[in-house]
Amino acid sequence: MAHIQTTSEGVPVILLKEGSKQSRGRDAQRNNIQAAKLISEIISTSLGPRGMDKMLVDSIGDITITNDGATILKEIDVQHPAAKMMVEVAKATDSEVGDGTTSAVVFTGSLLEKAESLIDNEIHPVIIANGYKKALIYSTKLLSEIAEKVDPKNRDVLEKIAKTAMQTKLVSIEASDLAKIVVDASLLILDEKGDSKKMSLDNIKVEKKTGGSLSDSQLVNGIVLDKEVVSSSMPKKIVDAKIALINAPLEIEKTEFDAKINISSPNQIKSFMEEENQILKEIADKISSIGATVVLCQKGIDDIVQHYLAKAGILAVRRIKESDMTKLAKATGARIVGSVNDLAKKDLGEAQNVEEKSIEEDNWVFIEGCKNPKAVTLLIRGGSQRVIDEADRSIHDGLMVVKDVIEKPMILHGGGAPEEYIATQLRTWSKTLSGREQLAVEKYAEAIESIPIALARNAGMNPIDALTQLRAKHSSGEKSTGVDIVKGEIGDMEKLEVIEPIKVKEQVMKSATETANMILRIDNVIAISRSSSPEPPQGMPPGGGMY
Repeated sequence: MAHIQTTSEGVPVILLKEGSKQSRGRDAQRNNIQAAKLISEIISTSLGPRGMDKMLVDSIGDITITNDGATILKEIDVQHPAAKMMVEVAKATDSEVGDGTTSAVVFTGSLLEKAESLIDNEIHPVIIANGYKKALIYSTKLLSEIAEKVDPKNRDVLEKIAKTAMQTKLVSIEASDLAKIVVDASLLILDEKGDSKKMSLDNIKVEKKTGGSLSDSQLVNGIVLDKEVVSSSMPKKIVDAKIALINAPLEIEKTEFDAKINISSPNQIKSFMEEENQILKEIADKISSIGATVVLCQKGIDDIVQHYLAKAGILAVRRIKESDMTKLAKATGARIVGSVNDLAKKDLGEAQNVEEKSIEEDNWVFIEGCKNPKAVTLLIRGGSQRVIDEADRSIHDGLMVVKDVIEKPMILHGGGAPEEYIATQLRTWSKTLSGREQLAVEKYAEAIESIPIALARNAGMNPIDALTQLRAKHSSGEKSTGVDIVKGEIGDMEKLEVIEPIKVKEQVMKSATETANMILRIDNVIAISRSSSPEPPQGMPPGGGMY
């Protein structure tokens, strides 16, 4: 049935086409808040070191096991429009700071849940949204007051940061070993210009291979290529390698247009073949004459060139991805050349060791021991593909939080301590506000406590007791008190060395508040149906034309 609405004079107006659905006002809000709360409930059991994992099975039976908020939401393919906005929160937090995705979703759900009781008391959603915005600004200020400044190159701090991020994942047992690898990799590729420090994760290549266990994962000071040496007659290992990077095929170029060659005697065929052979030999000679001992080529290498390169004792690898070529250039200091004729001694890169090693059933080429590598490889091993995939996601979080601290060297003590501190301060501050915004700020304080509550619940503690103790400690000024999940009690996060970057907290609070405010301001949801042909307006013949 099409929606027929009437004007004040009672004239009927068809506004939405047939099959459209509309929910308005309180219904729309309640529906949206309900959906957001459900998403937040699914995710909240994954928060913290005692958080559980989710097993996601897609339509073709592929399995993902993870407790990474962003990954869970991406995989479960939510349909409800408000729930989709929760997925956006997780994505935004993930791409910006890499960690805190679960917290962001839990916090958004809690903000909406608290707003619901205010809406029931006839407080306008826009007033709530404004109160939330003010609370966010004040909270951000509070965060910078309790944050500690650190030296961005202090290994100890960086390792603790990475360890805290990875402690909540499947890899928690190996967290301290993996944290060392993550920090080593980060400090190697650090780009310093004066006081500013930048770290691009593009320069860290992650290679995954099943077999061994997570503790066999390693950092290679250089690049690992998932390719083998092109010819079996080539050396499999070269020490103190001089590396040429070429992104043109080492073969005779085919002409762009059709060309015919008329051959009238067998001698001509012979000389034609010899000529080709000569050109290919010159390619190999040119490479060996400038002292290259390893050739890494983005395109193909002709069999004859392979033969001559092998004769000269040169190791070659072909069909290397362009992204890997760029990383190889950064790692070895070589220049990528577009033609063999352009190759000169100064273009060669260096590595202590280039070697083909067998990993499980494959042979891979390791280019390691680069002097000052600006690109490195993390080789992740593990018992099964699912374990490795989750380890990859955890290491990504670890790398991101280290990057956050390097680029903004301020840290907070975790375990729900900063959230409880903010909640305590907001309650005091809300009393200075007038009108209904005061209520919204109080609700914001309650909502942010959903993080320590979820941590306590996941650790098997009584959430109400835990919260009461936390509030008491913070009221008496113990700022770094949080939830000690391992022991299942309230403890001092500073002593436990649970630390996280301020950048993550700020981003979590920003994205959660903005999304909650956006959902709160929606009072009408119109779902448009996709009917194949629009109905002609009343009074018009079906053909659309006039008789």
